Amino acid sequence: MLRYLSTRLVRALLTICFVVTFAFVILRLSGDPALLILSPDAPPEAIEAFRRSWGLDRPVWEQYFHYFAAVAEGNLGRSMRDGRPAIDLVLERVPATLALTIPAFILKVGIGIPAGIYAALHRNKLADRLTMLFSVAGFTVPSFVLGLVLVLIFSVNLGWLPSGGQDSWIHGILPVITLGTAGAAVLARFTRSAMLEVLGQPYIRTASAKGLPWHRVVVDHALPNAAIPTVTIVGFMVGSLVAGAVVVESVFSWPGVGRLLVIAVANRDLAVVQTILLFVAATMVCANLTVDMLYGWIDPRLRTRRVAGAG
Repeated sequence: MLRYLSTRLVRALLTICFVVTFAFVILRLSGDPALLILSPDAPPEAIEAFRRSWGLDRPVWEQYFHYFAAVAEGNLGRSMRDGRPAIDLVLERVPATLALTIPAFILKVGIGIPAGIYAALHRNKLADRLTMLFSVAGFTVPSFVLGLVLVLIFSVNLGWLPSGGQDSWIHGILPVITLGTAGAAVLARFTRSAMLEVLGQPYIRTASAKGLPWHRVVVDHALPNAAIPTVTIVGFMVGSLVAGAVVVESVFSWPGVGRLLVIAVANRDLAVVQTILLFVAATMVCANLTVDMLYGWIDPRLRTRRVAGAG
């Protein structure tokens, strides 16, 4: 087990390094931050001085190794806009993002999983068809389109809810619904498929043939086995909370990490963008590691295989 976890940790670190490297290269190929921050009309001396002060006059490979050396020391750089540490700017926005993503995640799980289970237990009936209709609609409609439609209905036409900002909890209702709808639809589809696959297994028929009540068959045998693929999707959603909030925070002017990322990319604020991507990558990697550990708790057979493989 220790050998298995060590392998996963090494892969996680390599994944984070790859994400940061990719972002580093793409950002430096996308434009000169000096021209955006100082404007193209600035004197050439000022532009060159700006590049020297931020190390942009060095070769890209030298900037790359300098950046990784700084990250290893815990220094994630400073914003080119105001000179503040990039990590401070990101951490300031984290509470706003969590205030949006945590309720949205609860909405995803609270609606998606029960709906998928109910649809599987009522296969080809009206409830199943309605659930799949909702799932297809929620999955295919882009989040920014859904957000604009909700604003048009509940803010512009009805005037019930605010269209943006973060002044009170009421301002979070539309963003939470927008962010949670697609995830709930995906969870409903995957949970339904997992349940149907498990319900068709021989051990389910055997348990029913032995006279075990149907609700016990579902709770004791079907749900634990259907939980494995569902946990995978849930873990991916946990890891992509910040990434998924980028569009929604922009639509509703929500002052979170996602909106900060959009602003930083537009301004070529390299340190801020790299810090956010590092934060997102670390979140997704931690979520995947947690899912791997949950597998062993949900299915003892996987735990046995890992121990055997490590031996």
